Amino acid sequence: MADLRGLLQGYVDDGSLPGAVGLVARGDQVEVAVAGSLAVGGAPMAADSIFRFASITKPIAAAAVMMLVEDGLLALDEPIRTWLPELAAPMVVRTPSSEIDDVVPAARPITVYDLLTSTAGYGFASDFSLPAVRRLFAVQRDGREVGSFPAADVWLAELAEVPMLYQPGEAYLYDTCSTLQGVLISRVAGRSLPDFLRERLFEPLGMVDTAFEVPAAERDRFTTLYRAGGDGGLEQADGPDGQWSGLPAFPLASAGLVGTARDWLAFGRMLLAGGVTGDGRRLLSAQSVRLMTSDHTTVAQRKVGELFLEGQGWGFGGSVDITPTEPWNIPGRYGWVGGTGTTAHLVPSTGTVAVLLTQVAMGNPTPDPWMRDFWRFSAGWEG
Repeated sequence: MADLRGLLQGYVDDGSLPGAVGLVARGDQVEVAVAGSLAVGGAPMAADSIFRFASITKPIAAAAVMMLVEDGLLALDEPIRTWLPELAAPMVVRTPSSEIDDVVPAARPITVYDLLTSTAGYGFASDFSLPAVRRLFAVQRDGREVGSFPAADVWLAELAEVPMLYQPGEAYLYDTCSTLQGVLISRVAGRSLPDFLRERLFEPLGMVDTAFEVPAAERDRFTTLYRAGGDGGLEQADGPDGQWSGLPAFPLASAGLVGTARDWLAFGRMLLAGGVTGDGRRLLSAQSVRLMTSDHTTVAQRKVGELFLEGQGWGFGGSVDITPTEPWNIPGRYGWVGGTGTTAHLVPSTGTVAVLLTQVAMGNPTPDPWMRDFWRFSAGWEG
């Protein structure tokens, strides 16, 4: 575990990964390790290779919502119906196991805070067999298939036909609330989500490769995405000229961004600095960052989504470690994992940012061995 490159190369050598980029930073000290190739049998991986971020997009979206709160255009306790009237009067299944036509009205409106904490009532529970969860799968599609989503307004109208699994505020449920944040940002800001993120976050932070599409001139740096094949090997899921070769109908705040390890490092460092960029520009207040990176869940709320949280909590757009069950679960550690084989976290108590980008899709919400090994390495990293 003393050698990050050796750790990554081991998984390349055994065929688990075509390639990977790992990065651990603390202050001015940065270790970047590169292994393997952009595609099976393809060009060598590089430190500036571009990956599908998947759900490590979520913390970025939450930061954008907090910018609108600081702009005075939103309030945390404000009902979202002002901006998302399609969800002004949602219905909720009578019990989590009820059929989808056995519903009652929501006891109160959904708020901005509910969306940020993923407790609005929409989303995935640990039990995928529940009727309302099965119904949601038809609308909240796989975020790694960005081309499968219709335009945002169409998607939101479809979601409005799905009953919520829990009353607002009752349970942590995964994914859908982050997708809703993207629609909220666009409508409140009066411009597209890609434009808002570029102007308010990516340009100030120098995240030059982070976007919802990869231009033709940069696709020689774009990795090929794989998933587990039926024969135990890997099969291609998406190529450089695939779903990210143009702007999708619905840019997903939950999973749609691509970028590099150093791009996410810039975002993580901004949060560690209390909302200030490396060149001294304030993007968020220190209070907003504290809200993002603090746990807002109760034991009862976490129980519903424990498959995703593995005993930890949830802040705004990312998990927050509260229980040191593993060496890497340092209380206050904030970040998330992506279903395309990505992970990005920051640890306020140590000033560390750790980013691992791979191109093998996760088969389920349980992190793969190379993620856990990377987390173990980063927890013991001394620079």
